[in-house]
Amino acid sequence: MEKIQLGPETLLYPTPAVLVGAVVQGKPNWMTAAWCGIASSKPPAISVAIRPSRHTYAGLIVTECFSINIPSVELAEKVDYCGIYSGAREDKSQLFECFYGQLEQAPMISQCPLNLECRLRHNLDLGAHRLIIGEIVETYLNADCMTDGKPDPTRVNPLIYCIGSMAYHGLGERVGRAFALGKKKS
Repeated sequence: MEKIQLGPETLLYPTPAVLVGAVVQGKPNWMTAAWCGIASSKPPAISVAIRPSRHTYAGLIVTECFSINIPSVELAEKVDYCGIYSGAREDKSQLFECFYGQLEQAPMISQCPLNLECRLRHNLDLGAHRLIIGEIVETYLNADCMTDGKPDPTRVNPLIYCIGSMAYHGLGERVGRAFALGKKKS
C-alpha cells in the first residue's frame, strides 16, 4: 500500500468528544474538548489538552478541580455549541442540568450518561496547549447504561470526533473481545 506523507499532524482516530466542566466566576461553564484520554490506572487519572486562553481553563486553575462529561450522540448539537462559543461571551451555565459531587466545585452534566469528577494533579505546558492531568475521584454512570452489572459503551453511545474530517460519529459495532481476539488457537 502506497503511503502519502502529511507532515506532523494530530490524526488519532477516534477521539472522544467530551465536555469539560469547571466553575468560572461562580458559574458552571462547559467547553468541548477532543484531546482527552486515560493517563493512569492507579491512581485513576485522565488527561485533557486545553489552550490557556479558554474560559474554562481559568476556572479549573482557580478551583483545582473539573469534570469530564461523556455526552451521547443525542447531545451532538449542544456539544458543538460549547466548542464554538466561549463562556467568556456566552453564558452556558443554564445549557444543561448540573450536579455536584464530592469536590463541590466540579460541575457535572446530568444529561451526559457518564461523568468523571476530577481533582487537578498536573498542569504541563506543551506549547499551544496545557496538558491537564486530573485524578478521577468519582465516576458517575446512568443506571440504564449497565449490562450484566458492567458499564456498556453501546448504552452510553458516546459522541466521537474525527479530527481529519472535522465530523462527529457514533460508536461503531463491536469487533471482538479484548485480550481474547488475538490469542492463538490451539
